[in-house]
Amino acid sequence: MLGYFGPAGTFTHQALRTVTDAPAQPFGSVQAVLDAVRAGEIEAGLVPIENSVEGGVTATLDNLASGDPLVIVSEVLLPVSFVLGVRPGTTLDQVRAVITHPHAHAQTRDWVVANLPGAVVTEGGSTAGAAEEVARPDSRFDAAICAAVAADLYHLDVIASDIADNADAVTRFVLVRRPGSLPEPTGADKTTLVAYMHADRAGALLEILQQFAMRGVNLTRIESRPTKKAFGDYCFSIDAEGHIGEPRMRGTLKGLHRVCRTVTFLGSYPRADGISPKIAHGFTAAEYQAAEDWIDTVMGRTR
Repeated sequence: MLGYFGPAGTFTHQALRTVTDAPAQPFGSVQAVLDAVRAGEIEAGLVPIENSVEGGVTATLDNLASGDPLVIVSEVLLPVSFVLGVRPGTTLDQVRAVITHPHAHAQTRDWVVANLPGAVVTEGGSTAGAAEEVARPDSRFDAAICAAVAADLYHLDVIASDIADNADAVTRFVLVRRPGSLPEPTGADKTTLVAYMHADRAGALLEILQQFAMRGVNLTRIESRPTKKAFGDYCFSIDAEGHIGEPRMRGTLKGLHRVCRTVTFLGSYPRADGISPKIAHGFTAAEYQAAEDWIDTVMGRTR
């Protein structure tokens, strides 16, 4: 059984349906999904991790970084399109109170200001939860900013479509399970990890970044997150091009293990966009192997 950040009708649910039609259980929060995976209640869970407009989803980043180990085994990219859903009979000029998820509000703020200048937007829950709330006859909210699938699920009228400020917005989702065998390298992979500094000092982040740069590993995302242990104590959530099975990524992780207080490995998995990294001269697997062969030859000559 799979799980996802629900309820039914969320973008996460929509993303899950692009990869499987298998039965899946919705959960009310990202933490609830990940806790269910850790407890063995579900085999794997799909949660949002990054948005092209708003950046990382902090609930996912922080919950993956703490607690019992979990690994990402695949990712899904989903173009995000929002609608304004209302109870039947409601018109645009009657909308005074709107409810939606914080990320949805952030991605539609300009549209709301331009088209609903007198409306108050309340953030909370999920976009599908917002649609469900507005569908209640006694709801204090007049409209929900949600996915079209949620408006349809809860029988709301769509009085405005494609209301996102950025028509090219994309949300990235990851399928997470308990540690086990990793997906095989495909040549177009991504590795996710969290690096913890030994101490907050000048050059500490540079020391971490050098482990990637000196091996020709490109980063696709890096975000600082508080460790929640002390004020000013931060860790770094990182996505990098490559797979732990490749020599350059394996060397990078070994280097990080030497210079960091802790490294949390969160998986190596295929990129959803299928883009292969541009590997500079000297960093291919063949060149790493040639270097190892040369060292073996030199050592044999000096015995």
